[in-house]
Amino acid sequence: MSYSGQNPGPSDIGIAADVRPHAYDPRTNPELFDGVLARRVVAFVIDLIVIAVPLIAAAMFIFVLGLITFGLGWTLFWLLSPASVVWALFYYGMTLGSLASATLGMRAMELEMRTWYGAPAYFVLGAVHAVVYWVSVSILSPFILVVGFFNPRKRLLHDLIVGTVIINASGRATTLRARHAAL
Repeated sequence: MSYSGQNPGPSDIGIAADVRPHAYDPRTNPELFDGVLARRVVAFVIDLIVIAVPLIAAAMFIFVLGLITFGLGWTLFWLLSPASVVWALFYYGMTLGSLASATLGMRAMELEMRTWYGAPAYFVLGAVHAVVYWVSVSILSPFILVVGFFNPRKRLLHDLIVGTVIINASGRATTLRARHAAL
């Protein structure tokens, strides 16, 4: 490779640069972001309930087992903490990595997760998204959620870090688009 004296580009220095533009523009498609933040809160509560129900059932089973075994079964309570982490990662990974790219709560609220360039979510992205959310909230407090009020795509801090965007599902977006057109 010869250097011609011009400013070297990515191909001149052996780096492949594939920069994709944002797939969702809030100026041209405002219906994708209309009401997303409030609906995310409700979806989060629904997801917490879905995650908590099997864990509560397991705790009740261990409690009853402990009664039957005169306290010996209660030694299994230590399993609830790691089981809750595994269950939550599995839940977020499987639901966000599904064809709907949405958890059960997000489906109920007609939301879906996409990468910033428009691709659907996948298992690892869903699990990493959940981990980054819980770690960032634990370290930085819930004030990280305020970030969503100050950017046009309504992305929260963990969305920015992981490279995702939460949008209205296509059915809801179509309804909102028709409603905006009628106004």
